[in-house]
Amino acid sequence: MAAFAGQRIGLVGPNGSGKSSIFRVIVGEEEPDGGSALVDKDVVVGYFSQDVGEMAGRSVVQEAMAGAGEVATVGQELAELEAAMSDPERADELEALVDRFGVVQARFDALDGYSLESRAREILAGLSFRPEQMDADVGTLSGGWKMRVALARILLMSPDLLLLDEPTNHLDLESIIWLERFLKSFSGALIVTSHDRSFLNRLVTHIVEISGGELTSFTGDFEFYEKQRDLFDKQADAQFARQQAMLAKEKAFIERFKARASHAAQVQSREKKLEKIDLVEPPRRAKPTEFQFDKPPRSGEDVAKLESVDKSYGDLKIYEGFDMLVRRGERWCVMGVNGAGKSTLLKLIAGATQADAGNVAIGPSVKLGYFAQHAMEMLEPTSSVFQTLEDAFPRASQGSLRSLAGAFGFSGDDVEKPCSVLSGGEKARLVLARMLYNPPNFLVLDEPTNHLDMATKEMLVKSLENFEGSMLFVSHDRQFLAALSNRVLELENGDVRRYEGGYLEYVEQVGYEAPGVG
Repeated sequence: MAAFAGQRIGLVGPNGSGKSSIFRVIVGEEEPDGGSALVDKDVVVGYFSQDVGEMAGRSVVQEAMAGAGEVATVGQELAELEAAMSDPERADELEALVDRFGVVQARFDALDGYSLESRAREILAGLSFRPEQMDADVGTLSGGWKMRVALARILLMSPDLLLLDEPTNHLDLESIIWLERFLKSFSGALIVTSHDRSFLNRLVTHIVEISGGELTSFTGDFEFYEKQRDLFDKQADAQFARQQAMLAKEKAFIERFKARASHAAQVQSREKKLEKIDLVEPPRRAKPTEFQFDKPPRSGEDVAKLESVDKSYGDLKIYEGFDMLVRRGERWCVMGVNGAGKSTLLKLIAGATQADAGNVAIGPSVKLGYFAQHAMEMLEPTSSVFQTLEDAFPRASQGSLRSLAGAFGFSGDDVEKPCSVLSGGEKARLVLARMLYNPPNFLVLDEPTNHLDMATKEMLVKSLENFEGSMLFVSHDRQFLAALSNRVLELENGDVRRYEGGYLEYVEQVGYEAPGVG
């Protein structure tokens, strides 16, 4: 694999195939078992990974600037020289300090250092930080927001080669769209992994697939890659099937006539022929496990109703006199910038938080299923994946539960993993599997696709497309939004707007993909 300036490469492959390992080899954190990774000595590499390290003691904008590479280092030396030149105790060094200051200042200017803070604030704003957040202590942020600071730090570097490992995991839709635009204008080489199909399809110019330890390159976007991969898979399947049929025919002839002297020459000839054949490798690409989910019971016509609801957090008003009715069969996606009240609305309806005033009512015969990130923390740490499903559905057959686990990406020994060692994505898959095995008729889902790989997302979308209940959900995944919504609720600056039709119709009507994104 090679990367050149201007190329935007999407690195794809199943979980565990080694995508992150390739990044670590490029930056020298791991040694390859064979071959070599060559990076020109003058090439500056920026690497964003999910391990952001400790952050504390600086403001958000200072933390972003501190990791900006050479310009940050030069800026730090410039500040130290300024302090030294004004120190009376170092007066005898003044001439040398002034000379060094001139050199460092010239380099700082060449690196556009004097605009560093304004660029840092621009990038942080693009990643949805409010001005007051930028000047607050970075140590007070959650893990997801620290990820954004780490990403800002790398983008601010303006490296020659940019390696981004799942940069969209902790971003909202507005930030993802901003990041797409930023990276499209990036002049260096980019290699990125992501489970966001839309993000890859809009951004990359090349795809490199890693599967079974081999790399295969495709020129084009993600959609082109998928079509080519499907074609290659069909051709490989057909070639393997033809060879297997031929081998079976030859072996049957040999078995039938090997004891007959009259056919000895023919048998020997065919045995030699088989010895010389280059065997076609069987298809190695994993086929997604299909699972047929049960139909939920029918609910009443009015599924959820909010009347004159007020909700505040301290001095921050989220809702004032808010009304909403969810009817049977409606699938509402909730759009809005951070702080608009998306998750709060879901919590109000799910009973996870209470309104300050007004009424929230769930309709008759409604069985509500609520997925939020905190649900993953409720898993029993010592229970295995399979035990978790078995405890939830003690009357279900083992075969049915294993099929369920397989549909959500747990195959083979994976079902014996204790919940304590599961990744965030694995926990999300397990919680969703448990929820959908005996499905409720009203799904309230807060970012259900966070950390899910593409195969699990596709399975989930396919399953929910045929879901006969009602839905209210928040998601930053445009494939999920487009496939599953038939109503849009937009929250922006205290305004509430409702749109008939799903996400694609919403985009067509309003002319933007998310509130706050022009």
